[in-house]
Amino acid sequence: MRCTFIPQMSTEGMSGMRIVHIADSHLGLSAFHRLDPETGMNLRETQIYRHFLSAVDRILALRPDAVVHAGDIFHSVRPKTMAYTTVLEALTRLGDAGIPLVVIAGNHDMAKSRFTTSPFEVLDYHSAPFHAAYRYRYEPVDLGDTRFHLIPNLLQATQYREEYDRIEPLRNGRNVLVTHGLATTLRDYRLNTVMEHEIDTTMLSPEFDYIALGHFHARRQVADKAWYCGSQEYCSYGEIRDAKGGLLADLARGTVEPLALPCTAMVDLGEVVCEGLSPRQVGEEISGRVEGIAVGEDPPMALVALAGADRKTLQAMDPGVLQEARNRLLDLRIQVKAPGEGTPLTERHDLRGVNYVDLFGEYLQGQHLPERQHGYVLEKGSAVIRQVMTGEGKEDAPR
Repeated sequence: MRCTFIPQMSTEGMSGMRIVHIADSHLGLSAFHRLDPETGMNLRETQIYRHFLSAVDRILALRPDAVVHAGDIFHSVRPKTMAYTTVLEALTRLGDAGIPLVVIAGNHDMAKSRFTTSPFEVLDYHSAPFHAAYRYRYEPVDLGDTRFHLIPNLLQATQYREEYDRIEPLRNGRNVLVTHGLATTLRDYRLNTVMEHEIDTTMLSPEFDYIALGHFHARRQVADKAWYCGSQEYCSYGEIRDAKGGLLADLARGTVEPLALPCTAMVDLGEVVCEGLSPRQVGEEISGRVEGIAVGEDPPMALVALAGADRKTLQAMDPGVLQEARNRLLDLRIQVKAPGEGTPLTERHDLRGVNYVDLFGEYLQGQHLPERQHGYVLEKGSAVIRQVMTGEGKEDAPR
């Protein structure tokens, strides 16, 4: 059945619906080498847990009619214990306030095969009003006079249109689409992560009252009523200029407002022109800029660029000069652009943006295998690579 909207003749008598739209919490994400002195856990990981629960308290103060999470509430399909307990605590707080939570699986927290248990099956046992779509299909949820059309991350990109065409809009009510993926207008911003699928912009129909999108970590409006709220936290240095937080959508008024939520700051320290400076002077310049950062309860992350530096500048800097600066921060990332090089060289390689599945496919193309053998090796090899990258269990291994 095609998704066909029947025009609403009147909104008289319809109740208001205020929605908090959040996404891409990535609970369980850890980074850097700092430890939380109280728990001994990775400090970045504990920051994300704490800020998520603080965000729930901020949301409770707004008294919305529903909270919509548009995918990747977990960083992995096999969440860590603290990731589970954090979501369970959030459900308890929302449930006590009578605020339903509507969630879809994203590409990070979806089971990559039908033989793997989804983490959302555990959450289904909670007594709070909770609705999760994670079974590789479209699912509608009615809350009052609003129908939420949930399309989770799917196994194949072609399935999105198939599931979208199953939508049955609510007559004389409001309709909200919730899905996870990258709008085709943003294809230049691919994250190159496993199971990243594009969403055809023809699906972002203005006939919906609101479209809540997840996956893209910046706040961005991509169609008349379609929004990415962005992630609550900075997940990589490539997001340093992105707006973070959530969105508050009032369907009755037709308004969408940014919602500030707690997160660990990421500071751009600018560019150090290294021409004529010794490695020690470069280090002292970086330290001076770090000292100018206001450091509160949560140490921030910081990025500094070295312009016109020799490739050996970074290696020649005295680690002791920067040690005090590093102690003030969660992480200090130094980016070096050597003369004559187009691509900046970072102090530590960040490989999270590398699409190893595509690289494997390119490698196979050069091996000139027989067609049947090529297809078999590509299918099985890609499955193994996805398994390694996503932490899937043995039951996901190709047979």
